[in-house]
Amino acid sequence: MRNVFGESYTIGNIIELHGGAQKTVYKIDCINGFSCVLYIWDLVDNFFQKEKLGEESDERSFGSDLFYLNNKYLSEKGINTPFLYDLKTDRNIYSFDYGLIQYIEGHKLESFLKNYEVTAERKLMQRVGDLITCMHSEKRNEFGCLESKAINNGKCHLLQLKKAIKDLSYTSQYDTSIQYNHDKILSILNELESKIKLRNEYRFIHWELGPDHILVNAEKEPFIIDIEGAKFFDVEYEHAFLKLRFGNFYRYFEDKDYDLDPDRMCFYQFYHHISLTSGGLKLLNRGFPNQKFAKELARYHTDCVLNLIKCYSQR
Repeated sequence: MRNVFGESYTIGNIIELHGGAQKTVYKIDCINGFSCVLYIWDLVDNFFQKEKLGEESDERSFGSDLFYLNNKYLSEKGINTPFLYDLKTDRNIYSFDYGLIQYIEGHKLESFLKNYEVTAERKLMQRVGDLITCMHSEKRNEFGCLESKAINNGKCHLLQLKKAIKDLSYTSQYDTSIQYNHDKILSILNELESKIKLRNEYRFIHWELGPDHILVNAEKEPFIIDIEGAKFFDVEYEHAFLKLRFGNFYRYFEDKDYDLDPDRMCFYQFYHHISLTSGGLKLLNRGFPNQKFAKELARYHTDCVLNLIKCYSQR
C-alpha cells in the first residue's frame, strides 16, 4: 500500500469479501480514510481449478493478465469498471498475482432488484442497459479473448457444445434424473446446435453478467466487475444469460440496435442450464463456503433442464 500510494496509507482494517469462486477479494481500509480492494489470483483457491488447467487460450476466464487487458479495454471505451491502481505479476515474493483496485462505495445491483421501486429505480436500470449496450457495440470478425492471436472465425458455439457434453457427463455422476435423461439431453443439444448458421461478426461480452457482477455507487452509476472472462463471442450467449439472471428486468436490455438469432438463443439457454447445474454440483462437492447456495443452484437448473426436455418432447 505504501509503495503504491505513499507513506500515509497505513492499513487500519482488512475484510475478506465472500462470494467469489475463482479469486480471493479483500477490502482494505487505511487510517487516513482511503479504501481500496485487493484481488488475489491464486489457482490453488479457485474452486474450478481442474477445469481452468485444461482450458484452451480462447476459453480462459481466469487470470490477472485477462483482468488487466479487459480493464484497460473497457476503460478506454468509456465503460464503467473499477480503476486498476497497481498489478503485481512477477511472483518474486508471493506465489500468486495480485492487484489493488478502486473501491466503489455502494452495493451490488442485486440488492436494488430485491427492493425494487419502479419510479425510483427505472433510471438506474436504463443506465445499466446503456452500459451493456455500449459494451456489446464493440465488435470484430474473430471471436476470442483480446489477446488472441489465432484467427477464430468458425462456429464459436462449438466450444460451448464441447463443454456442455463434459458438464453433462459430470452431472450424470451425481444426479440420477440427469443420468436417466442423458441421451435425450444430448440429442436435444445436438439438434439445437445443428440449426445454427455460420456468422463472422462477434461482440464484446462480459461472459457472466448477472446482477451480482454490477456495482452501483451512491450516484446510482453502475460499474461492471469480475471482467476476466470478457471476450468477443456470440452476443446471444450473453443475452441468454441476462434473460436467465434478470428475469422481468431483462426488458431493459431487449430493444437494442441488433437482431438476436433465435436459434442461438435457444442453444445458449439450454447450455447455460446444463453448465450451471454442473457448476452448482462442483461447488457443492468442492467445499464452497455457501453450501446452501451451491445446492439451490444445482437443483434449480436441474429442474430447468428437465422442464426443457418436456417442452421439446411435446413439440
